[in-house]
Amino acid sequence: MPSIEYKTDQQKKSFYNSNAWRGPNGLRIQALERDNYECQQCKREGKVTTDSIQEEGKHKEIKLNVDHKYPIEFYPKLALVLENLETLCVYHHNVKEGRTMDKIRPKSKKKKWDDERW
Repeated sequence: MPSIEYKTDQQKKSFYNSNAWRGPNGLRIQALERDNYECQQCKREGKVTTDSIQEEGKHKEIKLNVDHKYPIEFYPKLALVLENLETLCVYHHNVKEGRTMDKIRPKSKKKKWDDERW
């Protein structure tokens, strides 16, 4: 049996669009239900972030992601293991993945103008 890999963007896209992941009884839904549709990191911090409500005629705002604790590109055998999944809000998922604006462009504490020079 050949080993499954999720190294390329196409392989990952294929996985995340699969019925096993995204289907009506897929693992993603199972993780959301297990976690009560709440961000687990917010919960650890004493906060609550829940999923958005679908409004008719509008796109649903994505507030929650199901994250692989051990990434599928390095741990492909854990891709469909429920215990490897955790529901995170978009903010905490981006922090975990290193995709926050603060890391890309740290906020400057230096004033834009220096009145002392005038």
